[in-house]
Amino acid sequence: MGTGGLRTMGDLRAALVASGSTVATVALRRVDPSADGSIYDLLQELKFSLLPNTAGCYTTAEAVKIAELSREAFGTNALKLEIIGDNLTLLPDPIETVTAANELVRRGFDVWAYTTDDLVVAERLEQAGCAAVMPLGSPIGSGLGIRNPHAVALICERLTVPVLLDAGIGTASDAALAMELGCDGVLAASAINRALNPELMAAAIRDGVRAGYAAHRAGRIAMRTTAEASSPVLGMPDLHN
Repeated sequence: MGTGGLRTMGDLRAALVASGSTVATVALRRVDPSADGSIYDLLQELKFSLLPNTAGCYTTAEAVKIAELSREAFGTNALKLEIIGDNLTLLPDPIETVTAANELVRRGFDVWAYTTDDLVVAERLEQAGCAAVMPLGSPIGSGLGIRNPHAVALICERLTVPVLLDAGIGTASDAALAMELGCDGVLAASAINRALNPELMAAAIRDGVRAGYAAHRAGRIAMRTTAEASSPVLGMPDLHN
């Protein structure tokens, strides 16, 4: 779960608890680990694993610098790598992201890489040694859901590291679809913090994740272009005889 944009610390606490999550992302510039009553204190109290992110970075050099600062500040090698390539869409820069991933893994970071829904880029990130690959469903904060389900499903099918749907989730059904496609989890931020009732939306997305995961394991029926009766024909009385 993302931690930015909630109106009050009370709203953030309620949403975190309702989400059922155990991992929260934070932008380094927004967190002072020495300040009382900070997001950092809240996450520690709720026993959340901290996942610092490199939000706002546009180059490998910037991402590496933020990563080193976050490791020194919070004592964790976990890192969400996010390098933006376009100001309007906030789409990730795949070239800088792969370059940074290689360097950060070499430096001992556990990299969770935010990327496009391009299979080849996702495979390059896995080959770089990323701990998780996080393709977008649609642009950050757009709430447009998963615009290319086939691409996300293909990434889930081909990669062996965890795949987390990152960016674009707008409501619980988007989270359910991500899990049905084979994702190992989702990241939700704007969908929760911009909802009229963040706590209720966090709970709804939690339930969507659970339902989608169960449906994926259950195995959906094959799609058909024609109808197929669920009731057996064998033994049916001949009403025209």
